[in-house]
Amino acid sequence: MSRMAPAFAKLSDFDTEHTRFASKYSTYLYREAGVDEDTKVKGVPVLFIPGNAGSYRQVRPIAAEAAYYFRDVVQHDKNALEAGASNVDFFTVDFNEDITAFHGQTLLDQAEYLNEAVAYILSMYHDHRRSSRNPDLPDPSSVILVGHSMGGIVARTMLTMPNYQSNSINTIITMSAPHTRPPVSFDSDIVATYKQINDYWRDAYSQQWANNNPLWHVTLISIAGGGLDTIVPSDYASLSSLVPETHGFTVFTSSIPDVWTGMDHLSILWCDQFRKVLARSIFAVIDVNRPSQTKPRAERMRIFKKWYLPGLEGTAEKILPQKEPTTLLTLEDNSNSIIAQGKRLTLRHFGRSKKPTAHLLPVPPPHKNPSGMQFTLMTDQKLDEAGETGKLEVMFCSVFPLQAGQSATLFSMNMDLSGDSSGSTRLACKNAAVDATHLPASTRTSRQPFDGSAPFSYLQYDLEDIAEHQFVAIVDKAVHPTPGWVVAEFSDVAESGIQTNLSLGRLLTSGLHLILPSRRPMMTDVKIPALHSSLLAYSLEVGKQACGDEEQLFTPFVRQYLVEPHESKFFVNVKRADVNLHGIAPFMPPSLKGYSAPEGLSLQLFADPTCGTSIDITLKVDVRGSLGKLFMRYRTVLAAFPVLVVALVLRKQFGVYDETGVFMSFTEALDLCLSRSFPASLLILSLFSMSFARASSLPPRPGSSGFFSWGGNGTEPVVDYRQNDLLLGSQDAFFWFLVPMFGIVSAGICVLINYAALTLTHIFALLYSFLSARAGWTRYDDRRRAAAPPFAHSSPRRRVVTTSLLLVLVSTLIPYQFAYLVACIVQIATCTRALRFARETRSGAHFNFYNYAHSILIIMLWILPINVPVLVVWIHNLAVHWLTPFSSHHNVLSIMPFILLVETLTSGRMIPRITSRIRYVTSILLFSLAMYAAIYGMTYAYLLHHLVNVVAAWLVALHFSASSFSISGITSMLEGDESADDAATADSIKKRP
Repeated sequence: MSRMAPAFAKLSDFDTEHTRFASKYSTYLYREAGVDEDTKVKGVPVLFIPGNAGSYRQVRPIAAEAAYYFRDVVQHDKNALEAGASNVDFFTVDFNEDITAFHGQTLLDQAEYLNEAVAYILSMYHDHRRSSRNPDLPDPSSVILVGHSMGGIVARTMLTMPNYQSNSINTIITMSAPHTRPPVSFDSDIVATYKQINDYWRDAYSQQWANNNPLWHVTLISIAGGGLDTIVPSDYASLSSLVPETHGFTVFTSSIPDVWTGMDHLSILWCDQFRKVLARSIFAVIDVNRPSQTKPRAERMRIFKKWYLPGLEGTAEKILPQKEPTTLLTLEDNSNSIIAQGKRLTLRHFGRSKKPTAHLLPVPPPHKNPSGMQFTLMTDQKLDEAGETGKLEVMFCSVFPLQAGQSATLFSMNMDLSGDSSGSTRLACKNAAVDATHLPASTRTSRQPFDGSAPFSYLQYDLEDIAEHQFVAIVDKAVHPTPGWVVAEFSDVAESGIQTNLSLGRLLTSGLHLILPSRRPMMTDVKIPALHSSLLAYSLEVGKQACGDEEQLFTPFVRQYLVEPHESKFFVNVKRADVNLHGIAPFMPPSLKGYSAPEGLSLQLFADPTCGTSIDITLKVDVRGSLGKLFMRYRTVLAAFPVLVVALVLRKQFGVYDETGVFMSFTEALDLCLSRSFPASLLILSLFSMSFARASSLPPRPGSSGFFSWGGNGTEPVVDYRQNDLLLGSQDAFFWFLVPMFGIVSAGICVLINYAALTLTHIFALLYSFLSARAGWTRYDDRRRAAAPPFAHSSPRRRVVTTSLLLVLVSTLIPYQFAYLVACIVQIATCTRALRFARETRSGAHFNFYNYAHSILIIMLWILPINVPVLVVWIHNLAVHWLTPFSSHHNVLSIMPFILLVETLTSGRMIPRITSRIRYVTSILLFSLAMYAAIYGMTYAYLLHHLVNVVAAWLVALHFSASSFSISGITSMLEGDESADDAATADSIKKRP
C-alpha cells in the first residue's frame, strides 16, 4: 500500500524574469513530511512531468517511495554511498492540467517552459542560500526527467528546442508515453510537432560519429502498461523506430521482475510494486561524484536492463564470465556429491545431512552436442551472495591447483566442507547469484504472478558462457531439515525448443495443438513466428500434469514473450490464459535497424521435470478479445471512414440533381450508394490495402543516401518511416478484410447519425411551429404559402457585418474551430426552418432545399469531432485565466468557405443546377474527398476539415455563379436593398408535383 505525506514548496522566484509562462505554469519542490522537510536542495535533481490534463501532485507516490527508500536503506549502505548514491530532489510542474494531446503548440509551450525550469533548478545548486549540498561535490549539470503520458513526449521535445541547454538532460524515463504517433491526428500542429521531434531523434542517431550526435549521452526508457491501458495504445510506446538499443528500450510492466502485471494509464503512477522498482532504478544510476549526477551512459543502460528486463532474453548480459573467482571451495576427496554426466539434480528438502553439503554437476564439454546446450536452475529459495548465510548458494568452479601448505589468501571467501578429512579437493569458484533472476511463484494456490508470494530464483546460461569451468557447485547450507527445493540440469537446446511452421490462416481456423513429451527439460520454448500481429487475441489451454507418487515441486507456469519490444507475461498455475501481444501494430513505423523478419510470439513452459508425464497445449483465437483489440487500435477510424460514405452519398445526390432537378434525400442516396458505388469503392480500397501491406513487408530498396544511411553508400536501404501511414496501416495482407468490415460499420454509423439528425430537426421543427403558433402567426391558404418566401431575410448589410466580425475574431482572438461550431449550430437552425416550410408548403423546391441543407449538415457534423479537441484547449485556457491570444489556428481561409456557405443557406437559396461539364468538378471533388478519407484519414485526419472546406468553397462559387456581381449591386446590398434578393428567392419556388 502506498504511504505518503506530501509537501510542495513552490519556487516563487521562478517568475516572469525567467519565463514568459510564469503566470500560467508553476514549479514545485516535493518534500515528504516527517522524512525530509528541508526546502533547500541537497541531492540529485529529478523533474516529474505530468501528462495530458495531468496534475503536478501525481509525483507523490514515486517521490514518497524515493524519500523512504533513501532514509531506510540507501543512507545506511556504506558501499552505495561510496559509489555515489545520494538523496534525490524531486521537482514537479503544475501545467494547470493543460491538454497537450490535442494541441501541438501547447506541447511546444510546455517544452520551452521546462527548459527554463531546468536552467533555474540547476542554478539553485550554485546558490548557498538555497542549497545545503556538500561543497566538496560538483554542482549538478543535468536533471533526470520522469514523464507520464504526454509528459514523456514533452521531455523528448525539450532536447529539440532552441532554449535547450546542452547536456542538461541525459536520462529520461517515460510511462505510458505515445512516442511514435500522436494519440489523435485532429490537430495539424500536433502532427507536425511529432514529425519534427521524431525526425530530430532519428537524425541524431543516424550520425556516424558520436561527436555529431547531440543525443549520444542520452538514455531513454519507455515503460508501457500493456492491454489494460485503454487511453493510449501501448504499441505507440515503442522506441524501436527512434532510439538504438545502445541508448534505450521499451518494456512492459508485466515484464518487470517482481511487478509482473499490466497497468492502466493512471495506475502506472501509483502501483506500489512498480513505484518501488522505479525509485530504486533511479538511485542505482545516480553518481553524485560526477557533474552529470549519473553514471556513464553504457553503465546506465546496463543498470536499467537489470532492473526492468526479466533477464530471460537472449541478449541478457551475464556478469559471471566477467568475474574473478572469489571463493575457495574445499571438498573431501572421497565425496559422492558429483552427479553423473547428463543427470538432473533434484533436492526436495534442505539440511537432511545436518551440515553444509555441496552437489557438483559436471559441465559437459562444448563439442559434445553441436546444437548447443544450456544450464538451467530453479529454486524456491533466494540464492546467497558470497558470505551470506542463507540456505542455498550456487557457484561455478574450476579445479584450483593448490599444493599442501600453499596459501589461499587470494580468495575473499573460504568454504571448507572437507570436515576432518586429510585429503581434499580445492575448487576456485564464482558466485552466480549476480545473474539470478526472479520468476513468479507457481503453486497449487497461486492465482496471479503478483499475489505477494516469495518468487522463485532462476539461473540460465548457455554452455559457452560457462565453458571455462568444470563443475557447477550447488551448496545446501542448511544445518537442520527445512522445506525447499531446487532443480538443476544441463539440457540440449534442440530438445527445449519447438519451432512451429503453421501459417496465420491455419492457426486461426484450426488452432495449434501440441503434446510435450514426458521426457523433456524443465523449460520448453515454443516459438510461433506466424503470431506477430497485435490485432488478434488468443486463448491458451494447458493440460493437467500428473506427478504420481512424488510431490509436485511447482505447478506449470507459462511466460509469453516477444523479443521486440520487451514484452513478457506470466501465467502461474496455468490451466487457461488469455494471450494478447503488442507486436506488429497498424500505423507503426519500421525499426531504426531497417527491415527484419518478425520473430513472432514465443511461449516458455516451465514444468516440474520430475513428474515424467506429457502435457497438452492448445492455442486458439479469441474472437471477442480480438474485436476489442481492433476497436482499441482503430478507434479514430470512426472519424475518417464515415466521411468516405458521406462524400459518396453527396456525390450521388449532386449527380441526380444536376440530371433531373430533384435533390433526393440523404437516406435515398445512401440506399443507392450501398448497392452501387460503395461496394466498388471498398473493393478498390481492399486491393490497395493488400498492395500496401505487401510493399511494407518487403525489405527496403537500396538508395543512394537514406535517412539512416549509416555508411552513406548507395547500396544501403532507405528506411521509409511513413510507409505504414496509408489506409488502415496494416503490415499484413492477411488483414485485407478490415477495409470492407470497417466500411460496413461506418455505413451503419452513418445511418444512425442520419436518423439522429432527422429526429433532432423534426423535434426542433415541431417546437418551432408550436412557438410560432403561440406567437399568433397568421395562416394563409396553401397557394399564398407556396408563393411566400420560406425564410424571413435578415439585412444583407447585417449579414456582411456579422460575417466580417466573425472572421476578424478568428484572425485575432478565437480559433477557427469556434467559428465552425457556430456554423454547425446555425446550420441546424437552417435545417429546422427548411423542414418546417417544406412540410407546410409541400413544395418540391422547398424539399430540395431541405434535403440539400440536411446533407450539408451531415458532413459538417462528421467534421465537427476533428475541430472539438482544439476548441476544448481554447476553452481550458480561458478557464485558467490565460488571456494571452490563442497561439494557433487563426487561418481565416480555413473557415471562410464554411461561413459563406452557411450564411448563403440561411437565406434559403438553393444551389443552382449545373448541366455543363462543370458538374464533373463537383463529382471529382467529392470522390477525391472520399478516397482521401479512406487512405489518409486515419493518419492526417485534420486535413479532412480543409478538404471539406475546399468542397464548401466550390459550392459557394456555384451559388454565386447564379448571381450577378457589380459595384452597384454590392453598394445596394450594403445599403440594405433586399428587393432583388427577395425576388430571386421567390422566382426559385416551384410547386412540388
